[in-house]
Amino acid sequence: MKKIIDNSVYDTSTARELGCVEYSHPGDFYWTCETLYVTRANKYFLHGEGGAMTQYAKSLGGGSFQGSEKIIPLTLEEAKKWAEENLTGDEYESAFGKVTEDEKVLLSFS
Repeated sequence: MKKIIDNSVYDTSTARELGCVEYSHPGDFYWTCETLYVTRANKYFLHGEGGAMTQYAKSLGGGSFQGSEKIIPLTLEEAKKWAEENLTGDEYESAFGKVTEDEKVLLSFS
């Protein structure tokens, strides 16, 4: 899918796939598939598609819906948040680099 949003090109055929998550199976009203991508210009986006009872559904009018797809531009922070919630640790680090744990300083009051 190719979409131009705010004068930026988002194209699933040329962007690099970072990871995906799928629920149910194609043909099911509740099926969804979301894939995180990054463009050559380092712009992140989500390509989502789903059945008639998902956030990706398209109204046909008269209370009828059909499955559809959508491209959603994301900031780096939004992309990382999506990846944290949907990808494995290895997939996350492959997409964004090695994660080092922050050291936390504990304060004690005497």
